[in-house]
Amino acid sequence: MRYAWTIFWTFLLVHMTVYVVSSMMGVSYDAAQGSILGIAASILILIIPAILPAGPTEEDSHQH
Repeated sequence: MRYAWTIFWTFLLVHMTVYVVSSMMGVSYDAAQGSILGIAASILILIIPAILPAGPTEEDSHQH
């Protein structure tokens, strides 16, 4: 369920960002561009934590 919420909120925030930036630049809003960027951002947000190493464990903190 957390993946669904991550995708939903990322998709929504990217669409809002595309809308605001296109409005500030004086060009028309392109929903397809927002969707493509939203999907790409969602994939990156879901992949990055899988690639990064886990933080220090409780055992590591007791050794110091």
